[in-house]
Amino acid sequence: MSGELSRLKAPKGANKNEKRKGKGIASGQGKTAGRGTKGQKARKSGHVRPGFEGGQMPIQRRLPKFGFKNPFAKDFAEIHLDDLALFPADSLVTEVELRKRGLVKGVYDGVKILATGKLAHKVSVKVNRISKAAQAAIEAAGGKVELIADREKWVRTDSRAAKRAAAKQKAAG
Repeated sequence: MSGELSRLKAPKGANKNEKRKGKGIASGQGKTAGRGTKGQKARKSGHVRPGFEGGQMPIQRRLPKFGFKNPFAKDFAEIHLDDLALFPADSLVTEVELRKRGLVKGVYDGVKILATGKLAHKVSVKVNRISKAAQAAIEAAGGKVELIADREKWVRTDSRAAKRAAAKQKAAG
């Protein structure tokens, strides 16, 4: 075994000598050191930034901007009436129960029920959003719908309007 290990060699072409740039004509990279002749890129600080096209209008400025992503948009997990058929009759369906059954995966701001499919038995649901048709179908089957209110928007207590209202109250009282 040791005889084989002592004869190990890298395959041909695996190891190459470093290019010795600027070390004379015989090195193969002498004189201009592989930079060609003259011009901006031949200089020591002659690099241009990414996207620079020699003064021509760059492509990222020639192409139009498009799209908009609302950073305040809410993303709801969509559940169909067919999915509610998986729950036994007279059960309460919440986001926690939907996650246990694997119907809601990932991070969402809440759950919305859509009226796709049919619901044969009575279930009670407690969700953030529901379509009118889905609500009508659940209530027609004898179930109940309870909506979870969204978190109230935070309002500054030290705003100018709040200070004016407090001053008015103080003056009146």
